[in-house]
Amino acid sequence: MNSEKRKLEYGEVTKIACGDMNIRVYDTKDAIDDRVIILDKDGRGVVVELPAFRRNIEELAHYLEDENVTIEGKLVSYHAAGSSFLPDVKNYLTESAAKYNSTGGGAALIGNFAKAFGPEFDSSAVGSGEDLQGGEFEIAGIGLTIIPNGDAFEITIPDAKAVYMHMLGHDCHSIIAGPAHADAVIAGLQKYLDDGFELFLSAHYGPEDRSDVQTKISYIEGLKDIAARCSSAEEFSDAVKERYPGYSGENYLRMTAGMFFPQ
Repeated sequence: MNSEKRKLEYGEVTKIACGDMNIRVYDTKDAIDDRVIILDKDGRGVVVELPAFRRNIEELAHYLEDENVTIEGKLVSYHAAGSSFLPDVKNYLTESAAKYNSTGGGAALIGNFAKAFGPEFDSSAVGSGEDLQGGEFEIAGIGLTIIPNGDAFEITIPDAKAVYMHMLGHDCHSIIAGPAHADAVIAGLQKYLDDGFELFLSAHYGPEDRSDVQTKISYIEGLKDIAARCSSAEEFSDAVKERYPGYSGENYLRMTAGMFFPQ
């Protein structure tokens, strides 16, 4: 993967050349470890997800201006807070994403973050825009495939053999809502591997490759195995931390434990 990094005042951008297209991953380095994905070709671009903290909103807008990238659309899936980012650019959401961010789990998270971080967090959320349907979609001269799911949507970028999803991370815990959800996540990741995708992008981790995805599949299979041997959330959490020492995202593990072993 041919990439270069540029440090900004607050965050950092990883730029990956994919033929005549660039994929840029803006690591906000904010308090909730957000990433924003920028796809651009010939000076035209689209962003996937939004920065939510005001200093990152300003920084990313200035970066795009410096790089002479004109954004033609904002694809809002799981991260709708930060509506002040490029306010004149059209928003695109699936029906599922609009519900998730206006009345569902996304809205609840935004409310919690607003209380935790105060005015530095832009809690104004994008809840509507151009309605995205599943299937092929082109914007800024870039072909995408929109894949709606129960919460929001994932995206494939065929020309770059790339996938965007909400959470991945080969050495961090993820939110897995029980055995059935684990099976669904494994099946989805395995299908991307079987379909030949090579670059995996997510909203809380840097760019990853096929081996990283296989590591993640093994981790989720491990969660199922551990859960089958445990009788409580506490026992499960302790066993997971013992098998996967050094993994980040312990808050996600607590959530997973509660879903495998609800009170």
